[in-house]
Amino acid sequence: MKIRDSGMPEREMWEGFFSPEKILETLGLGSNVINAAEFGCGYGTFTIPAARLITGKLFAFDIEPEMVAVTKEETARQEIKNVEVVLRDFMADGTGLKPESVDYAMLFNILHLEDPVALLLEANRILKQNGKIGIIHWNYDSSTPRGPLMDIRPRPEQCIEWAKQAGFSDPRQFDLKPYHYGIVMSKKEESATVLH
Repeated sequence: MKIRDSGMPEREMWEGFFSPEKILETLGLGSNVINAAEFGCGYGTFTIPAARLITGKLFAFDIEPEMVAVTKEETARQEIKNVEVVLRDFMADGTGLKPESVDYAMLFNILHLEDPVALLLEANRILKQNGKIGIIHWNYDSSTPRGPLMDIRPRPEQCIEWAKQAGFSDPRQFDLKPYHYGIVMSKKEESATVLH
């Protein structure tokens, strides 16, 4: 199922909106992360810098064959060996990853979809205890040069509330100038069952 209002602009324009390395560093993705998952890899704008930062494997998912092909070509061209690019409808079929198999989940410019909590629940399922989600989205501001329609564009507090519903806690919010905000949250420890 394609995400509503999800068309990608031209690659050069898209990549001009971000400083991926700086954003990933701000959102806590680094050598402390072993394996990570990216929900919607697009052109690989964040895939390749993230793969260089982590110590394990990055699973990059997208529903668009063209985006998967572009990201695969770019990882091959740059000789990035720790990325597995997967053509998959993760909204309909999940990621296919094992429970508690990754340390970090990247949900970048995607939470304007129809059921954000369902996507966050899948991120929670694949994350290890104390794993983190990184959220990026367009500012709630109609003057941004791109971004989803305002009536479906989430505010930061909405993203935080959805993530809390999916079992995440400890939100930290960042201003990712010029057009985005970022949020990092942690997978809650499950409370231990006390036997009487």
